[in-house]
Amino acid sequence: MSGGAPGNRLGGWGIVTDMLTMKSLAVVLLTAVAWLGSAVPAGAGVIRGVVTYTGPVEAKMLPVTIDQYVCGKEKPSEDLVVGPQRGIKNAVVWLQTPPPEAAWPSAPVKVEMDQKQCVFIPRVVLVPAGGTVEFLNSDRLLHNLHSASRENPTFNRTQPRNRTIPIAFSKPEIIRVNCDLHSWMRAWVVVSDHPVYALTNYAG
Repeated sequence: MSGGAPGNRLGGWGIVTDMLTMKSLAVVLLTAVAWLGSAVPAGAGVIRGVVTYTGPVEAKMLPVTIDQYVCGKEKPSEDLVVGPQRGIKNAVVWLQTPPPEAAWPSAPVKVEMDQKQCVFIPRVVLVPAGGTVEFLNSDRLLHNLHSASRENPTFNRTQPRNRTIPIAFSKPEIIRVNCDLHSWMRAWVVVSDHPVYALTNYAG
């Protein structure tokens, strides 16, 4: 791996998929490079990569046991989402040792996560430490937001239709969010302390 400002070592990469612990092989192909967030600082390097999956892909469906008139009868598990070219969707890749000048913009950052047809959309969001996730509910039924965290305060909030619930996250952490009313609903909030993070799409 090459790149970076003179005298700056870019450090290692970490990968978190939707399952957090991948037992099968995910391959990161690093070819060159990109700063995430704002414009590329002068003298900075750029890293580009692809996260691919080499193991067998098994489609897994989860039964819907309640509110089928909105949720349907089954949902894809989405524990591992692999695109046509073997790219892994919803993998989070970050630089473990960012350059000193890597910093989030000073303005507060907000991202949105909705609930549609009893699925969190998107299932994974990135937010800087100190930023806010605005949780929406577009379904015509009651949902619930229940977090599992260590560094940030946990929350357990009932959410009726069309109500937005903003939650601020102050410390870097990977946080799971469940809906206790619909057991198959799960999402992840990745709180980062620097902007050199990337969230993959179907291309990996």
